[in-house]
Amino acid sequence: MEKRTILHMFDPMPHTSPFDINMAVDAGFDVVIPHNNVHLEEINGLVQDAIFSRGAAGVKRTGLFIGGRDLGLSLNMLESARKAMVPPFQVSVLADPSGAFTTAAALVACVEKVLREKHRRELTGCRAIVFGGTGPVGIATGVIASLAGAEVTLVDPFNIDTALNKANEYNQRCGTTLKGTYASSDADKARLLATADIAFCTAKAGIQVLNASVLGDARQLLVAGDVNAVPPLGIEGVKLKHFGDPLVHAVNAPGAVGIGALAIGNIKYKLQNALLGHLLTIEQPVFLDFTEAFKQARHLV
Repeated sequence: MEKRTILHMFDPMPHTSPFDINMAVDAGFDVVIPHNNVHLEEINGLVQDAIFSRGAAGVKRTGLFIGGRDLGLSLNMLESARKAMVPPFQVSVLADPSGAFTTAAALVACVEKVLREKHRRELTGCRAIVFGGTGPVGIATGVIASLAGAEVTLVDPFNIDTALNKANEYNQRCGTTLKGTYASSDADKARLLATADIAFCTAKAGIQVLNASVLGDARQLLVAGDVNAVPPLGIEGVKLKHFGDPLVHAVNAPGAVGIGALAIGNIKYKLQNALLGHLLTIEQPVFLDFTEAFKQARHLV
């Protein structure tokens, strides 16, 4: 009898995201097992327990998922999992902490598509501002956009040191050229938006980042994307399903368009489903992070 498919979910947090569990079941795994409060030094042992117990045929029906909220820790866990493999006992691994890699990949891919279609521009050379830029989705968005050629600034809502530290950390880790700043008021946001070509809004759910007044100060804005689907939405005037619709409040930036959270979320859902499916369909083991997520997101849009 063919063995059932199993996904082990390693998470340093007390609870594994119900969203990720649902996605894993919908992607076709028969059994989904969360492992919580997992430390980095435990990954080697957990991985080898998972691979040696199923035999050569069973490992092909086994996958690993790494969650959490800390992107750096997730990447370290992914690397530790890679090193724990002992051929031919190898399985594929997907890292997607807080859904940040798939959400950010979908966001940047959607912005890139609209940028091309509406403005005949590429990400290369564009000035991009990431509001909520020191959270998991914001950092991942900044890294992906920077590696794609954009000039990216991560924006923390309170503290410039937090933004600078995150920018430096991921520049060293990922080879990006991120900058950091803060915006604690509408005046700060307006100043940043005045010279931005792209605005990524990745703040917490239910927080309006860019109101009509701030948008009125944009001078060269081309595209703004928002991942917040909880009212009030992150960008005033951008509807949930907008995909390249006019930014009505950016009166001084003719041609500026917006992308809403459900348009981005549709790509994110398809992307995470596809990546989870890859864990069971690819013959050779793969180790998936934001790089593969963005590659696949570009195809999906």
